[in-house]
Amino acid sequence: MSNNSINTNLVFPDLLLLNDYGGNFENYFSAVYKCFENDFIRSEISFMGIVVTAQKHPEVDGLHRTFYHITHEGDTEDERTPDIRRMERVRYPKFCIENASIQSEFRVWKNSRGRDTRICIYSTTEKYLVVLTERPRYNLLWTAYCVDSAHREKKLMKEWSDYIASLNAKTA
Repeated sequence: MSNNSINTNLVFPDLLLLNDYGGNFENYFSAVYKCFENDFIRSEISFMGIVVTAQKHPEVDGLHRTFYHITHEGDTEDERTPDIRRMERVRYPKFCIENASIQSEFRVWKNSRGRDTRICIYSTTEKYLVVLTERPRYNLLWTAYCVDSAHREKKLMKEWSDYIASLNAKTA
């Protein structure tokens, strides 16, 4: 999964801001969910020819579980809290998935977490990570978030570099 293409001034989608909804969190939350719904429930997207879906069950408050993973933070599933920075970027996951294989600013690699193989898509300019989980016939959007610390970014770039080195070693 190399990135040999030339970046053609990629422009990320506009942020969805709480201020655009007069600070009304309920209206804002609905708008954020509608964006998620349009991108991952009502549309079909794919990554490198494989369909990407969003996990619905178990639902959280009647909404897709994946929605909470890309818009909320916290380690304990039933105690996750809204994260405005994640919510503002609700349009980013689809955009990253659709552009990762054709734009040089993305770093794409695979890793293992437990029994799962994950596909990591990282925007070096936006410092934004999208994680997919491979399934036999599709990819599952797992989570997405801003990478806020230099330490975390360094760790991700080492993981990417190690992955690329392992691919190169296999082809040598």
